This record gives sequence, structure tokens and C-alpha cells, in this order.
Amino acid sequence: MAQLEAREVPLHKVFCSDYDFRIPDYQRPYAWETEQAEQLLADLEEALFRGNGEPYFLGSLVLVKDSRTADADVIDGQQRLTTLTILLAVLRDLAQQPDVVTNLVAMIAEPGNTVLGLKAKPRLTLRPRDADFFRQYIQTLGSIEKLLDLNPHTLKTDAQRALQANARVLHAKLTTRTDEQRLALCTLMGVQTFLVAVSTPDLDSAHRIFSVMNSRGLDLSPADIFKAHVIGDIDDDASETYATRWEDAEESLGRDDFSDLFLHIRMIFSGERARQELLKEFQTQVLDHYKRGRGKDFVDDVLVPYAEGFAVIRDQRYSAGDGSDEVNLWFRRLLQLDNNDWWPAALWALRHHGDDPEWLCSFFGSLERLAASMFIRRVYTTPRVQRFAELLKELSASTGLGSPSLQLTERERAETLHRLDGDVYYETRTRRYILLRLDELVAEKDVMATYDAPRITVEHVLPQNPGPGSQWLADFTVNERAQWTHRLANLVLLSRTKNSQAQNLDFAVKKEKYLKRGVVTFPLTTQVLGQDTWTPVLLEKRQSELLGLLTSEWRL
Repeated sequence: MAQLEAREVPLHKVFCSDYDFRIPDYQRPYAWETEQAEQLLADLEEALFRGNGEPYFLGSLVLVKDSRTADADVIDGQQRLTTLTILLAVLRDLAQQPDVVTNLVAMIAEPGNTVLGLKAKPRLTLRPRDADFFRQYIQTLGSIEKLLDLNPHTLKTDAQRALQANARVLHAKLTTRTDEQRLALCTLMGVQTFLVAVSTPDLDSAHRIFSVMNSRGLDLSPADIFKAHVIGDIDDDASETYATRWEDAEESLGRDDFSDLFLHIRMIFSGERARQELLKEFQTQVLDHYKRGRGKDFVDDVLVPYAEGFAVIRDQRYSAGDGSDEVNLWFRRLLQLDNNDWWPAALWALRHHGDDPEWLCSFFGSLERLAASMFIRRVYTTPRVQRFAELLKELSASTGLGSPSLQLTERERAETLHRLDGDVYYETRTRRYILLRLDELVAEKDVMATYDAPRITVEHVLPQNPGPGSQWLADFTVNERAQWTHRLANLVLLSRTKNSQAQNLDFAVKKEKYLKRGVVTFPLTTQVLGQDTWTPVLLEKRQSELLGLLTSEWRL
């Protein structure tokens, strides 16, 4: 059996000659987005702010590594190691003290030691396609400014664009900090920040370890442990009944959604974002209110009602008379967002106003407006969760629909509109949501837009790269194409089966391609079919109309 070693390692011992990290070429490319990089920095700075001297754990690494050598193939942990290297590089290039620069340079790259037989080389080597880029623009002293100056459209891979984007956001954040604050962050990272390194010399063993560490439902979940506490506190005569009620709730949601439910309940009770693991916080913030024989109350008043509410939202099956369809429509819209931070507020509303569809329509309309604005503005996790936490506090204080946190400030409205008026196509995570909302708004009022296609894609009308001799080149100058190609007015929704067929055809032919039998017809796309030409003048008018619809809908 392969020897397994697992130990807590401070970052200054992770980024040292003990490890020579390599990303095998069979691994996926670097893919962390700016939200995750910002969250990593925010978590580190929060640990620094607490200032309690406690170790801060960043998670685990799974390595193929013989204990007798430094060579370490990274099976799990590439994204974290790469982002930490970017963060160290930004700190290195911003540092003013020579000794700090020297120390950070040594964490990023082995300087070499003839006596010890160590060659100068990076601590981390990425996949072959991106290794030279990473070495030149991140691991080399003074390279960050050069990286930030590169045109992202000229970079060769998505990984290189992600490296630049994350360096840019981390650099922007850290330039606002003082030298002393950056030094304190370096000290925290080097001494108090730990990774758990799990290593084995055998590749198959490493993959088994990775699978076990990332499997769901094999070991006891937090929900299982909470169940033991709660049901164990109920008298013998009723414990079986309440155990059944608990299990029915879990079965109705499924194990994964049931686990998420406890995260949402914790937020509802605490009104603040998580700072420790759920096992600790749920006990103190929720279950401590149901001690000494009150386990029944937790099941009756909290678990079952919120589980039922979760199912209603997830399955869009609210039913309470007139207005129910509109409430379910708001659920459908919210569920298309790329995060679930809005769930606790939605569950609270359903729990406290479930018999009032008119109130719920007003509330969920405002909630979707807030959530959509933060989504479009790419507000990252920490401030997004804090906003919803403040909203929960205000709702608990009976501020209701007038809750300040539910409203958008003038600055937030302006930034949302600015994003909507920009190159929306490049916003890959938000463009589909924006266009689906627009599609509803351009539909006839008495016809509900439906989306039955298995996949829905976003397509350009004016193509990105018109072919030689194309009519597009006659109708649009180079500057006009740069101005309009990726903005709302030039984008439509298609089913996936149509996306490859439209290509770079001229407008008249392209319209016919959209009309082929079996293609889902979107009201937004149908508008395009009614046009005889597609010109800069038409696009300017269309852009104004579409922005007007969104401005009215979201009260921007």
C-alpha cells in the first residue's frame, strides 16, 4: 500500500525548496475567475483584521510526491497555488522594503544554492502551454506592470487571460493599502496561513484520496450531526415521529439541497455571513435556541417549514390564489442567477408572508432587482453576502418592503446601467440572464415567453469577423463594428442547434437561417427578423429602446 503523508504546512514552507510543484499536462487549465481571487484576498484580510493570532487554513493540496524528493505533481490545489503565487507576485512588485522584496522573490522562485545542489527555478510550474507565460509575467521580479499592460485579446489561452484578470484585480485592491498593511498581510500569509498537504508517491492512490476528499454523502454530513443532537433531545415517545419528519424533509429535497438548507437557516437566524464552519456556527447561532427539550420546536417551527419553502422556490410551485403565477415567475428569474445568496431572504419572505401573494410579488420584484444588479455589476461574494445579511436584519426588525438594503443607491443604479450599455457579450456569466430578461420585456404583454430549448445561446447579428467581400464591411466601418458588435442591440438568443448554422452570413441570408423549422423563436430574435437592414443607425435606436426597457423594469 502506498505510503500516505498528511500535515499542516505554513505557506513559507509550502513556497520553499521542500516542494517543486508541477501541474501535470492532463490537468485542466487555470480557471479561477476574479470573484474567487478577490474572495481569497478578502478572507486573508479578514483574518488579519481579527488579529487573534490563530492559524488560518486555506484548504488542502493532494500531491504525488516521494518524501525523499521535492518533486510534487499537483492533483488537487492548482487553482489555489496559482492564485497565491499571483498574490505574492503583486505584493512583491508593490513592496518598498528591499528585504521584503527579497523574501517574496524567494517564495515565488528558488534562487538556487550551489552548496545544496539547488538550481534556480520557479516554485510552481504550470501546464506546458502556460508555463513560460506564467514565468515571464508573474514569477519574474517587476513583471506585474508588464502583465497589466498586455492587451487581453492578444493572449493565447483562457488561462492566460484569467492570470491577467486576477493579477489586475489583486493589484487594484492592494495598491489602495499602505506599505504597513501589505507587510502585515505578507507576515500573515507566511507564518499564520496553512495548507494541509496530503501526499503519496503513487498516482492512483492520490486520485483515490482526491475522490474521497471531494465525495458527497459518504461520511456524516453536518445535517446528520444536527439530527443526532436534535432528535436525541426529544423524549422517547416522540423521537421516532420527529425522526421520520426530519427524514421526510430530507428526502423531499435530496441530500445536497437539504445540506444547503442549513446554510440558509443559519443566515436567517444570525443575520451575518459565515465566519467559521457550519458545525460550529449552526450550533451556537441556531440550535442553542432550542435546548432543554425544545427539539420538537426546531423541527416544527424551523426545519419543516423552511424545507417546504425551499421546495416551493426550487420547483416554482407557489399556490395561494391570485398572483401565484407571478410569484413563481419571480422564482424562475432568481433561479437563473449564478449564486444562491438571495435564498435566505426569499425563504424568510415565504415563511412570514406565504399567504400574501401581493406582498410576495412586490418583495421578490425588489429582491430580483437587487440580486440582478449585483450580478451584473459582478459584486463578489463577501459584499454580496453582507448586503443580504443586512437585509435579513432589517426584515427581522419589520422594515419589510421599505428595507434600505433592498433598495439600489444612485451610484449602484448608474453602474448597473453603465454595464448594460457596454460590451455585454464579453460578460459571459451575465449576458444570458440579461437577454432572457429582455426577451420577456419585448414579448407581447398577453403572451408569456417560454424557453423550452435544451440550451440557449447568445449570438451576434453583425458577426465578430465578417468575411472578405461581406456586405457587413460595406455597411459598417471598422470603428462602427468595434462600437456595436458586442453590445445589447446586436445580440439575440438562439437554441444551441442554430448557433453553428448562422456563422458570418450576410444579414438577409442570416435571417432565413433563424427561421428554419424547429428553432425556438424568441421575441427578442423575432424583432430582428422584422428588419430589412442592419445598420449603425438602426443599432443606435435599438440600443436606446432595449436599455429603456431594462431601465424601466429595474428602476435604474
